[in-house]
Amino acid sequence: MKFSKLIRTATALALGFAAISATAADPIVVGGKNFTEQQIMAEMTGQLLTAKGYKVDVRAGMGSAVLRQAQENGQVDVYWEYTGTSLITYNKVEEKMSAEKTYAMVKELDAKKNLVWLNPSKANNTYALAMRKADVQAKGINSLSKLASAIKAGQKLSFASNAEFAARSDGLKPLQEAYGFEFPRADVKRMDSGLTYQALRDKQVDIALVFATDGRIPAFDFVVLEDDKNYFPAYALTPVIRKATLDANPKIADLLNALSSKLDDAVMSRLNASVDVDRKTIRDVAEGFLKSSGIL
Repeated sequence: MKFSKLIRTATALALGFAAISATAADPIVVGGKNFTEQQIMAEMTGQLLTAKGYKVDVRAGMGSAVLRQAQENGQVDVYWEYTGTSLITYNKVEEKMSAEKTYAMVKELDAKKNLVWLNPSKANNTYALAMRKADVQAKGINSLSKLASAIKAGQKLSFASNAEFAARSDGLKPLQEAYGFEFPRADVKRMDSGLTYQALRDKQVDIALVFATDGRIPAFDFVVLEDDKNYFPAYALTPVIRKATLDANPKIADLLNALSSKLDDAVMSRLNASVDVDRKTIRDVAEGFLKSSGIL
């Protein structure tokens, strides 16, 4: 091996070691994805750890795959991930399973990558179909089974979906197969994710694809249809931390588990709405919740 190659190899090993080691004195790097809920959780985690005396470096606004890779590489210590995302996207498991089994499965699989899943929250940011509350009451459709029955009976109901859900292998087509119905092609309106909420609010469509903890659901008076056949996997919002970081800072587990125990769908919808609808700052929303919930 030439000397220059030896130097490059030694440098790479040194950088690699620096990336995967951790001490109690190192700043805790908190990551977050590039949408409101993730930015709130990153900010909340940063404020909580800072208040408890840790040095913290918050890096929110990352793409999902980039963030996951950064954590596996040791560049991000902790962030809030969704159980379904890890199961399907990162671990390529397609089997349908309960929320509890989904959590146990990703906890076991990711442990092999030195990632520790702490306690899951009750916030489940899964795909969902929603209708306006007035239509739910008038039409008697409050579940996906009842929606299927209505369409099979000939009711004309239009559906707003983003292009990804309409096309993906675990999206609209298998959902329809699971419930035994099919939207006529002309009744499926494809648009950007954010526009589905506006289209439903403005009565341009009858049903919309939403994310279950989006703040616009309560703000726009929508009702999420019950997934009574458990088609959608659970996407429990959960703190995930590198094992080396947790070993060096074991008290972080209790702090984040306490925060996780305060979160559910209603809480996250309200926090998301505070930013997306009421236009409060992420910093103020995070600080307000930490104080009002007794975490700080």
